[in-house]
Amino acid sequence: MPLTRLLTIIAGVTFILGLMLWLINSFYRLYLELAYASPFLGNLLILLMIVLLAVLIAAFVYYLGLFPNSPGRKTQPRKIRPKIPAQKTEAAEETLKAIRRQVDQIQDEVARQALISRSREIETYLARGDLQVVVFGTGSAGKTSLVNALIGRMVGRVAAPMGTTEVGETYQLKLKGLDREILITDTPGILEAGVAGTEREEIARQLATEADLLLFVVDNDLQKSEYNPLRALAEIGKRSIVVFNKTDIYPAEDREAILARLRYRVRGFVSSMDVVETAANPLPVRLETGEVFQPDPDIMPLIRRMAAVLRSEGEDLIADNILLQSQRLGDEARRLLDAQRRRQAEKVVERFQWIGAGVISVTPLPVVDLLATAAVNAQMVVEIGRIYGCELNTERGRELALSLGKTLASLGIVKGAIELVATALQLNLGTFVIGKAIQGVTAAYLTRIAGKSFIEYFRHDQDWGDGGITEVVQRQFQLNKKDEFVKAFIKDAIAQVVEPLRDKLPGGRAELQEGELETEGVIEKVPVYKQEAYLEEEDEPGDDWQSPKKRRDEW
Repeated sequence: MPLTRLLTIIAGVTFILGLMLWLINSFYRLYLELAYASPFLGNLLILLMIVLLAVLIAAFVYYLGLFPNSPGRKTQPRKIRPKIPAQKTEAAEETLKAIRRQVDQIQDEVARQALISRSREIETYLARGDLQVVVFGTGSAGKTSLVNALIGRMVGRVAAPMGTTEVGETYQLKLKGLDREILITDTPGILEAGVAGTEREEIARQLATEADLLLFVVDNDLQKSEYNPLRALAEIGKRSIVVFNKTDIYPAEDREAILARLRYRVRGFVSSMDVVETAANPLPVRLETGEVFQPDPDIMPLIRRMAAVLRSEGEDLIADNILLQSQRLGDEARRLLDAQRRRQAEKVVERFQWIGAGVISVTPLPVVDLLATAAVNAQMVVEIGRIYGCELNTERGRELALSLGKTLASLGIVKGAIELVATALQLNLGTFVIGKAIQGVTAAYLTRIAGKSFIEYFRHDQDWGDGGITEVVQRQFQLNKKDEFVKAFIKDAIAQVVEPLRDKLPGGRAELQEGELETEGVIEKVPVYKQEAYLEEEDEPGDDWQSPKKRRDEW
């Protein structure tokens, strides 16, 4: 106890005792006088004296700090957990709510449970608010040695061969001045050989994307294979400290040169202050006496930089990471849901394309330009919209179908489709094909283009994009012109359209002979012409039956 405080207490006790003696004597005399005149007044005086003494004693005890919360009592201040910035926290919570709504729509049970598990992890992390520090880098660059030095004990095997750390291991670390727990994770090395090495690298990269702060460990100048992942992590918002480890094996001049090159290479996305040097597990030194001396780890530059970063930016780092993790999980949920919806919508398109092909092949259209309108079924549009959560009535579906059908005709895609289908069928069948088969297969092809276009329309919240409906339809036409698709499509078309038509021929003949055309079950002899003639713009001289324009109109 300080001397001044002790003297104050002694003086206070002496004064109070003296005052009490004086008061007792004074009150006694006063009591005798009052009691003689009135016994009631004498008793009241005694009560007042007792109350006064109690107040004095209580004041003295309070000063000494014997009561809770008194000035003299030193209490341990209660730790108040720092708050994560509210705006980013609220954004993360809203994202997690949206994820839960999307997860309910995902049919793949394995994927759905994985998303639920990950969202719960993020919610737990949001509630706890621990600082996640991940040690990342090439295989056996000294990551485990660095973790050992940071936490002051051996936590993993330290050896030269790659593959020492096979899974992510997490340990607790405490730094002065930080109220939050620090969880430091040692990851497998990157750039290891073999299938197992690739799998470990995937684990390491995943852990790195979940870090609040990344310690990227190298033992020399950055290679391109190291620079690329470091740059990629910085681009998604990861705060990094580049740790140049094993500096004890380099002469001072070489060490400074490597450190300068490192700072130059990472300029623009890692501050020069965030490039530090360490010797986490220095090599033993043989003294002149012959004794072997083991130097202590030299990691103070890293500890000082980590402490500075986590003290000044820790709360923002946690908030940014939680927001990033929730957004990435939301992107994954949207990707899974989009893939599921696309598969369902493509089944709808496939069903309608062969329905339309069957109808048109049985009842061919007199004018080929009508194929565009006939191929786009309003009910198909309604069903695709329903898959994407858009409830359309039949009238709206008809409007959209008509609009896209006109676009198909105006872009010349109908003629291009006829040419594509006719050529592909002739190459596959080795003979001329009747017109109604070509019309049916072409209708199926146009239905597919229309259906794929509508899938893009509904995927983007009923928006055709900057290029409008024209650009979307043209892009789908180009995608569906690729050889690998056309071969598969024609193979299906032969089975779905051409073969049923062949089976209807009289006598069950496998194919029409050259110069024959089926008309209502009767085989008629007609002049033969190649399908390409339908695409000619001008009439050619000769027999009227051979006039391409005439044939197109007749068809």
